[in-house]
Amino acid sequence: MLLMIIALLVFIVTYLCIITEWVNKMLAALIGGFVIIVLGVVDQSIAFSAIDWNVIFFLIGMMLTISVMRETGMFMYIAIKTAKIAKGSPLKIMAMMFIATAVISAILGSVTTVMILVPIVLLIAEELKITPAPFIITMVVASNMGGAATMIGDPPNILIASATKYTFIDFFLNLTPAIVIIVIGSLGLIWLLYRGKMYVSNERRAKIMEYNDKNLITHPKLLWITLGVVALMLLAFIFQKPLHLENATIAMAAGLILVFIGSRKKVETIILNDIDWITIFFFIGLFMIVEGLVHTGFIDLLANGVMSITNGEPKTTSMVILWLSGILSAWIDNIPFVAAMIPMIKSIGLHMQSAVQVQPLWWALSLGTCLGGNGTLVGASANIVAVGIANRNGYKISFMDYTKIGILFALESMLLSSVYIWFRY
Repeated sequence: MLLMIIALLVFIVTYLCIITEWVNKMLAALIGGFVIIVLGVVDQSIAFSAIDWNVIFFLIGMMLTISVMRETGMFMYIAIKTAKIAKGSPLKIMAMMFIATAVISAILGSVTTVMILVPIVLLIAEELKITPAPFIITMVVASNMGGAATMIGDPPNILIASATKYTFIDFFLNLTPAIVIIVIGSLGLIWLLYRGKMYVSNERRAKIMEYNDKNLITHPKLLWITLGVVALMLLAFIFQKPLHLENATIAMAAGLILVFIGSRKKVETIILNDIDWITIFFFIGLFMIVEGLVHTGFIDLLANGVMSITNGEPKTTSMVILWLSGILSAWIDNIPFVAAMIPMIKSIGLHMQSAVQVQPLWWALSLGTCLGGNGTLVGASANIVAVGIANRNGYKISFMDYTKIGILFALESMLLSSVYIWFRY
């Protein structure tokens, strides 16, 4: 019990440092991670084994890939093209990017999508001379929503699929309708939050419309090579099970190939400037801290307590799982939480009359963990990665800047999810 209390205190103090920005988020996470080792909460071997190297090298591989993609001028081309289609209207651009992010995230995953699209919206904002913060925050929200729509969009869904043997079609039929409703509702929320608040001068709009976007591609040959490698990477992601390859291996292979082809004489510059080491080490520390909560049994204890209250009644249990998952996923990594909840839901299922009654519990767990991550800056990997990209490009988005907007979308998503699950099942 003492070790559990220590792990919880370290977690709380670390997050307070991150929320108040009293200490740099990377420094706070690493200090917290090593404090739980020094105080004997977990052994070093256990803490280090909790670091998800598949996530770490996946991020590095994608950063390498995007570095080369940026060299071709492709991002600038897409940015200007999008702004021209929207005729320079910030609200239209935001809505277009929101929908695009949600759709692409359902296929590629939330982290991959924001790493590709955030640089584009940064360029759009720069050309229109407006802050990119609202665009980035709403795109992050969309990425987590889109990721919840399919079996391959977000890690919690992959874990649930593995535990239940539900197919891609099962996830699509049960979760995608909910996400479509939530995305439509979110577009309405965007209109309420931002209408009339983003001004672009007629001069800037005219300048955007006059751009000759064909001249923005600086390295056409490298662009085609890059697109080919990226296409192969995406196919490998789709068929990774029969290929027996993990995300990290696929992303690193693509990144290293592109760096070798397009930027092998600038490797040192890429490593120093294009790899977001602050975000990488932040994740490492965070994995270690959360392992303290998992290892000491805190998450299991919490899950068991909640389940005992509902006595396994399907609708009530679904609502509790949905909101518990949503609230906790706003503050802790959703992967260990899902891992802790899976055996609990299986246990409840043994006392239910049919397998049909158990289904809503799994969908509630998926929606809660994926959508609840929108609530705070540290709620999901996509949030941290996107804000890290913005910060490295000179646009500061603080914990509170993100959270005061993200929490509105999280609440809207959770309310719509509650209605969906209650009436559908």
